[in-house]
Amino acid sequence: MKIAIVGGGASGLMAGAILSNRGKEVVIFEKNEKCGKKIYITGKGRCNLTNNCDTNEYLQNVVNGSKFMQSAINQFTPKDTIEFFENNGLKLKTERGRRVFPESDKASDVTKTIEKCCSKCDIHLNENVEFIENLDNKFKIKTNKNIYVFDKIILACGGKSYSQTGSTGDGYKFCKLLNIKVNTPYPALVPIKIKNSFCQQLCGLSLKNVSLNAVVDNKKLSFFGEMLFTNDAISGPIALSLSSYIHNSRNVELSIDFKPTLDFQTLEKRLLRDFEQNKNKNIISIMYGLLPKRLSNIFLETININSQLKVNMITKEMRNKIIKTLKDFKLSYDGLYPIDCGIVTGGGVDLKEINPKTMECKNIKGLYVIGESLDVDCLTGGYNLQTAFSTAFACASNIE
Repeated sequence: MKIAIVGGGASGLMAGAILSNRGKEVVIFEKNEKCGKKIYITGKGRCNLTNNCDTNEYLQNVVNGSKFMQSAINQFTPKDTIEFFENNGLKLKTERGRRVFPESDKASDVTKTIEKCCSKCDIHLNENVEFIENLDNKFKIKTNKNIYVFDKIILACGGKSYSQTGSTGDGYKFCKLLNIKVNTPYPALVPIKIKNSFCQQLCGLSLKNVSLNAVVDNKKLSFFGEMLFTNDAISGPIALSLSSYIHNSRNVELSIDFKPTLDFQTLEKRLLRDFEQNKNKNIISIMYGLLPKRLSNIFLETININSQLKVNMITKEMRNKIIKTLKDFKLSYDGLYPIDCGIVTGGGVDLKEINPKTMECKNIKGLYVIGESLDVDCLTGGYNLQTAFSTAFACASNIE
């Protein structure tokens, strides 16, 4: 039996490793000059390859496709991923939020480890699959170099994010040619554009332990953690996570709670104490104790309080406005960055077309779809790569 894997990324390499270890004849087609090109840039070059959580928590972090992933994640759990890499010589470490990284902090070591497991595979680099034809019990593949016939095909082509890594939506194209339904791809885990002009002044400022709150089509959402201002957007873990929920929403209201662990009354007591101890100082000096310096001036400008006003001149109304805004700092939503800027792609091959236990297309026997090509996307924290590995395992371990 000859099996073709189209795409040498995370899911394709994992499928190749498992199949070749089971004695299957595997050819991996990779359009780039090397495999795992997207792996190299994940986790800022460190590769957050999974999350050290149980299956239930993994499923809670799946934005789309949670029910579909139940079988695959139970076949190959985060613990299995950790064991796979450690058993193959890669030392791992678990950091804040149970994020798992290679001890070396080098994403390239993740790729090298999984490539080593694919040593029995025939890997064709710089070979782009251009066309796939279903010949009933076999499949014809036309590349830029040759024509081949295989018994089974695994599509592991990725999504449409980071197109410079080769993720250009090829899997969607092949599926559409084979009459498999594809849901419109959209950006997931992507910066959120903000209209407020102060974004430019705050570019590069990172905020920790804040809550990013949203009302999305009358539904409330909240994410706690770290965020970052860019030139015209907000980014960082909590902003990226929120973006996955608002891609097709018309009405989005955004705000930041700078002090989510303090309620209004507790914050008021702290402010009154600070005011009492610093009566003759400017209000800006009090704000420096509550917010980063760059943000403090903008904060006071937003609520029309002169930064040089003496603390003993601050009225109760002004004080209440400060507290209220610390808990509910409004941002003006201006859409999402385009799909090519997303960490992952939402949308993709309709899950109703796929057997969740084996990743085989229900209407085309011998054709499988795994990884980011599927209409599954997760929050940040290693869950998306775990999806790639779990779907690859479900597919490869069930091919006879």
